[in-house]
Amino acid sequence: MNFNNINKILLIGTLIVFCAYVLFVSALSYLVSNYFNFWIIVISGLFVYVISYIVFRKIINDFIYNRIKVIYKTIQNVKKTKEEKLKTRIDDNIIETVSRDVSIWAEQKKKEIEDLKKLENYRREFLGNVSHELKTPLFNIQGYILTLLDGAIEDSQVNRVYLEKTEKNIERMINIVKDLEIISQLESGEIKLNYSKFDIVALTREVFEMLEVKASQKSIILRFHDSISENHQIWVKADREKIQQVLHNLIENSINYGNENGRTKVSFYDMNDLILVEVSDNGIGIEEKHLSRLFERFYRVDKSRSRNLGGSGLGLAIVKHIIESHNQTINVRSAIGVGTTFSFTLSKAKH
Repeated sequence: MNFNNINKILLIGTLIVFCAYVLFVSALSYLVSNYFNFWIIVISGLFVYVISYIVFRKIINDFIYNRIKVIYKTIQNVKKTKEEKLKTRIDDNIIETVSRDVSIWAEQKKKEIEDLKKLENYRREFLGNVSHELKTPLFNIQGYILTLLDGAIEDSQVNRVYLEKTEKNIERMINIVKDLEIISQLESGEIKLNYSKFDIVALTREVFEMLEVKASQKSIILRFHDSISENHQIWVKADREKIQQVLHNLIENSINYGNENGRTKVSFYDMNDLILVEVSDNGIGIEEKHLSRLFERFYRVDKSRSRNLGGSGLGLAIVKHIIESHNQTINVRSAIGVGTTFSFTLSKAKH
């Protein structure tokens, strides 16, 4: 039922009252005095019609308003002022308005429930992952210490090895906690970006040097795209330290999951106001079903292999947060047996 239907009912109702009044008064006058004045009856009938219309309108308006008020008390969070409440009248096409508002409210609640379910699943999975990531090194440490306490500490061939393994697991736990702290600070905005103008090619060379030994252990070549010459410079504006961390994480990942005698290549592309940076390898590749979740905390494509490599499982999550904190984007594309390419944008520095 809409406003037009309510108005029709109101008009029909008052018209019936008008007709009934005219007939009743006419019949009564004729029976009492065998005479009636047509115009007096009609004018008085019109007066009754107007009064009836006003009274019926008030009754219907109050009836609808009192019921709609209950609906709005349910679906609205903000309390209305008296002035706003007075605006709710039949003339406002209230039935359609309420129907629309209730539909919008239902859609919002549906979306909220879906979002809460996703958050709950994410929270449950996240807590499970944190527990597992910390439990593994803790159990390792406990095992090494118990072995030492049981007598291995007196064995000079074993004690140092076990202590070194214990230290390595402690270091892994520290890295997990540090990475979690970094992500938390990036999300909350506690870490302020220190923007500066720097040469992204020179920064990449520094990262190559940091990871040169690790790459040589798998005979992986770290190189630039053929278009980058020895003295090539590309100037960007960003937080140099944070972008170094991004490059370090991406290039180290390409080494960890790269093939023996493979290569890791870094390329740069001019996109007017932006520079597109690509880090690609010819490693094992990633299945398409994993790509959408690759930047989630603790998400691992190959869980056993990832943990053996000693990563915290937070590296790509940190990379994504750093790039997004620069108001830029990062993407990944990959194919099994072909390799993986991570690409992100940075603002070009103005000369």
